[in-house]
Amino acid sequence: MSVPQVVIIGRPNVGKSSIFNWLARKRLAIVDDVAGVTRDRMTYLLNHDEKYFDIVDTGGIGINDVDDLSDEIEEQIQYALEAADIILFVVDTRTGLLPLDSHVAKRLRYVDKPILLVANKTDQATLDPDADEFYKLGRGKLVRVSCLQNRNREILLDMIAERLPEVSPESVVEEAEPEEMKMALVGRRNVGKSTFINTLTNTERMIVSEVAGTTRDSVDIRFELDSKAFIAIDTPGFRKRKSVRSDVEYYGTHRAQRSVRRGDVTLMFLDAGQRISQVDKQLVTYIQQQFKPCVFVVNKWDLMVEHMPTERWVNYIRDTFPSMAHCPIAFITGQTGKNMKALLNHAQMLYKQSLQRVATGELNRIIKRAIQNHPPPLMSGHRRPKIYYATQVATQPPTILFKCNNPKAFAKDYRRYLIGYLRDELSFAEVPIKVYLDKRESNDDRNELG
Repeated sequence: MSVPQVVIIGRPNVGKSSIFNWLARKRLAIVDDVAGVTRDRMTYLLNHDEKYFDIVDTGGIGINDVDDLSDEIEEQIQYALEAADIILFVVDTRTGLLPLDSHVAKRLRYVDKPILLVANKTDQATLDPDADEFYKLGRGKLVRVSCLQNRNREILLDMIAERLPEVSPESVVEEAEPEEMKMALVGRRNVGKSTFINTLTNTERMIVSEVAGTTRDSVDIRFELDSKAFIAIDTPGFRKRKSVRSDVEYYGTHRAQRSVRRGDVTLMFLDAGQRISQVDKQLVTYIQQQFKPCVFVVNKWDLMVEHMPTERWVNYIRDTFPSMAHCPIAFITGQTGKNMKALLNHAQMLYKQSLQRVATGELNRIIKRAIQNHPPPLMSGHRRPKIYYATQVATQPPTILFKCNNPKAFAKDYRRYLIGYLRDELSFAEVPIKVYLDKRESNDDRNELG
C-alpha cells in the first residue's frame, strides 16, 4: 500500500495552508490573505503514533463566484477525492457558514471516505459554540482548531491516525499473485492503443479508426492471460495543451491523466515511425510525477525493423528521458500481436516490484554499505551530514524514509546516488522509488549508520 494521503480541501481563505504548515511544523506553504495563492499541490510526510501519512495542501475551491464555478474547480475537487484516504474539510469559525462551504459539502455527500470537518480559527473555547453551525453541513466529524493559538493539534492528529488504513513498515508482502493488475495505456493520438487492445483481447471491444482521437473516454477492459487477470485502461490520445480547445478534448486529457493515476503500471506508447514529440515529453513528465512504473512501448515496429536498428531507438529514448533510465523498453506490433505477451509479462514483473517490501534490518545494512562506499559530501564548516537509520514506510511506489540530522544537507545528486544503490541491491530495479529525508526526533537514540 502507498503512503496514505490526507488531503486538505475547502473554499479560499479558510486557512488550509496554515493548517498544512501547522501540522508539518514547518513553513512550507505560502500563507496569504489573497484568495488563490495556493495553486500547486504540496505534500509533506508526517509521522504520528508510528503511523506515516502525507498531508496534501490544495488550492481553494471556488476562486470564482459561487454561481459561476469553473471546470478547474470541479477538477480540483475530483482530484482531491480520488487521491485522498482521509479528507480534511476546512471551514472558518470566524466568518461562519457560507454558501461555498455548502457547495463543497454537497460535493462530498456521497464520498465513502473518512472526513474530518476542521473548524479553523476557533481560537478559544468561547468560540466553540460558533462552530456548531457547521453541523448543518452534515459531513465529517467536527473538530475545532486554531493554528494561531496552537489549539487541538494533537486531537486532530489523533483523529487522523485513528482513521488511517493500516500500513506496517515491518510487514512483508506475501508471494501470492495479485488478483488484477491495472495497466494504463497512454500516448499521443493514433499510436495504436486501441488496436493493441483489440489484438490482446481477440475481440473488437474498441472502435479502431484511422481518424486520430477516436477514443474520447477512458475504458476499462478486463481479460485473462495464462490464468492471470488484467485490466487494461484505454485512454484518449494526448494533445499539446495549447491545442486543447473543445470541452471533449479538455476532459479527455484529464481523464487520461486520471488513468495514469489509477493504473498500477503505465504503458507509454510511441510510434516507431515518428519522432518523440513535445506531447510525449509532457506525458512522460506526468507519469514520473505520479511515481508510476512505466514501460516504453515502441509500436508498429514491423514498419521500421528493416530500416532502423533497435539499439538506435533505445539510445534515442534514453537520451530523451534520462531520468527514466530505469524503465524497460518493448518493441511490439499491435496489429499482429508480436512481442505483446512478453510485454505483459514484463509489466506484471514491474507490478510485483512495486509491491515489494524490505525488512528494516536489511535496508539499513544496505544503506550502511552505500554510505561507506560514498559518504555524503561535507557541509559548510567541514561537518558531514548523518543518516541514523532508514525504513520502508509504503509500497506502490516503494517509499523509503531516512532519519537524519539535517535533511537539507543532502543534495539531489546524493539522493540520486542512494536511489541508484537501492536499485542495484534490491528488487526495485525497474520501478520508481520515493525517498523522504526527515530530521530525527530528539528522543530517538538510534545510532548513525556508516
